[in-house]
Amino acid sequence: MTALAPHLLIVDDDQTFARTLSRILTENGYETGMLSSGDGLMEYLAVHAVDLLILDLSMPGRDGLGVLEMLKREPATADLPILVLTSAPREESMVRALALGAADVVSKPFRVPELLARVRTHLRAGRELNEARSEVRAQAALVEILREITTNLTPRELFQVLVRRVATGLRIPRSSIILGKPGAERGTVVAASENPMLTDLPIELARYPEIRRALETGEVVLVRDVNSDAVYSGIRERWRTLGQSVPTTSALVLPFTLKGERAGVFFLRTVEGDPPLGDADLRFASSVVESAVSAIEKAFDLEEAMRREEAMRHLVETDPLTGLYNRRALDEKLKQEIDRAARYGTVLTCVMVDIDSFKALNDAHGHPVGDRVLTQFAELLRREQRAVDVVARYGGEEFVVLLPETGPSGARLFAERILRRVTASSFGETGGTPIPLTISLGLATFPDERAQDGDALLRLADRNLLRAKSDGRNRYRD
Repeated sequence: MTALAPHLLIVDDDQTFARTLSRILTENGYETGMLSSGDGLMEYLAVHAVDLLILDLSMPGRDGLGVLEMLKREPATADLPILVLTSAPREESMVRALALGAADVVSKPFRVPELLARVRTHLRAGRELNEARSEVRAQAALVEILREITTNLTPRELFQVLVRRVATGLRIPRSSIILGKPGAERGTVVAASENPMLTDLPIELARYPEIRRALETGEVVLVRDVNSDAVYSGIRERWRTLGQSVPTTSALVLPFTLKGERAGVFFLRTVEGDPPLGDADLRFASSVVESAVSAIEKAFDLEEAMRREEAMRHLVETDPLTGLYNRRALDEKLKQEIDRAARYGTVLTCVMVDIDSFKALNDAHGHPVGDRVLTQFAELLRREQRAVDVVARYGGEEFVVLLPETGPSGARLFAERILRRVTASSFGETGGTPIPLTISLGLATFPDERAQDGDALLRLADRNLLRAKSDGRNRYRD
């Protein structure tokens, strides 16, 4: 596979001369572009990777010296090697042009062998300078990436940091991370620099031969030119049938392993107008991947530890039958809500709920049916709760609902709604005869002179519950 030819831009208002020079350079293996003035030059340089600019000093409007000064003033073009052509006396032109930053000055008319020698010299010098500066920038970018990924990030956050940083470091618009296994038919895009909102997008790996090759072999795949690389032959044919060219112009795929197994790839791409990916990009991206793997493993380990901790906490806090908070978790939540209400001067209502005559239901239908009724009633309460509400099984057939920022009037509306829902719902075995069910509720609202803390608020709600039962059940009292 051959490297792409250096791109030389000729800026000269003499189009006959420019075409002749372009033909000479093309015959000697260079790619050329032509402009007749400095107008549009910056736009051209923004979308084309120019290796050497050949600039005529004598042009209408802004002359070559003005163009030269403009280019050297801009950070994006300050390092671009510029070979100046002039018909003016050599000494005068050379002093002025070199003072402004030109790499060399050649007088017209010139000898072709001499010009070609100078072109080769400045291309080599420019390439070495740019490579050196690119390496410095790459090292600085790598340091910044390492600084950012050593923090405790989740895998998703880490993937987003990596694709963004790699795309910025290589100055390319498309960098993504795909998780996949060797031999798998599908992969998952977990992050993409061009779309920060994209996560967990499934893709068919058959459409990405470069990714499949990297996953299968465990080796880096560098495609400098998709129009000539064999790995893209099938893709080129598919796009050709559509009457279009492949939108990707070059690609770099770097596989990585996690815990000793191939787990995915970093996938970098360029499109029309981007400089093609090459060896310097490979070195930078490889350094990032090598440094990132341990951080990715650490992020997955941290996520798994947090998942186990959450599962353990869920077991400790959750009633195993209904899936609601248990008594222990309720005590903690109640204390938090009391503290919040006291701190911000808001109100909190505690609703104590008891299923009426539950012992008789158990005796008549058996404990398995009784457990089913408890589970169904818990689900009813769960459907009625707001995001800020707390629903817990207090014990046996008793439940507690905490209603933050809800006073007596709002609590009464809640109690009335729950009573209606119970009346309209079916309980018991699926497909069997519905078991009639009623409930009683006791309401208590903090702050209240009778309830200065969580325990007192529960006792007050319990006393009101007993009043509801003594008054005939299937009602609430506050």
